Amino acid sequence: MHQQLVIASNNQGKLAEFSALLQPLGFTLRTQNELGISEAEEPHATFIENALAKARHVAHASNLPALADDSGICVPALGGAPGVWSARYAGEPKSDAANNAKLVADLAAHTDKSAFYYCILVYLRHANDPQPVIAEGRWNGEIIDTPRGQGGFGYDPHFWLPQLGKTAAELTAQEKNQHSHRGAALRALVAKLP
Repeated sequence: MHQQLVIASNNQGKLAEFSALLQPLGFTLRTQNELGISEAEEPHATFIENALAKARHVAHASNLPALADDSGICVPALGGAPGVWSARYAGEPKSDAANNAKLVADLAAHTDKSAFYYCILVYLRHANDPQPVIAEGRWNGEIIDTPRGQGGFGYDPHFWLPQLGKTAAELTAQEKNQHSHRGAALRALVAKLP
C-alpha cells in the first residue's frame, strides 16, 4: 500500500531523514515545495503549536495527509534557548554558521554545556483531523566550542555525544537516524499510526 504523505518542510536534511525512515513503510513522500505550498507561519512559543500549525497548513493546501515536525536545540544554561527559534537564533537570513557562533558565544560564560535536541512530530489524516497523531523524541549531548565533522546540518558539528565519542556531524546518516531526536520521534510515530 502506497499512501501519499506531504512533508511540511523544505529543509533538505530533514527530508532525507524522513525519507529513510518512512519510504520503507509504503509512504510516497511529497514535499510542500514540489506542490507549490508556501511555508506556514511559526509564531508560537512551543514546538507542539508550531508543528500542528505547519501540518494543518500543508494538509489544507494539498488535501492530503501531512507530517510536520518542529524541532530545535535546547540549552538548559540558556533557559532552553535557542528552542523554537533554533533556525533563526542569530536572526535573518537563516544561517547555520551564524547560529552556531551565537550559541558558542552565549555559552562561553557557563560551565554547564549540556544541551538536547528535541523533536515533535504531528501527523494529520486531513486538515480538520480532530485527533492528530503526535510523537516526540529527545537527544542528549553537550555543546563544544570547536566544530567537528562534515555531516548533518544545523548545530550538529557542535553537538557532542559523550556516549559515542563523536559530534552529530561525525555520524553516518544511518547512525544519526538510529540515535537522533527525529529518529526516535519517527519510530514512536510509526508505532502509533493506524
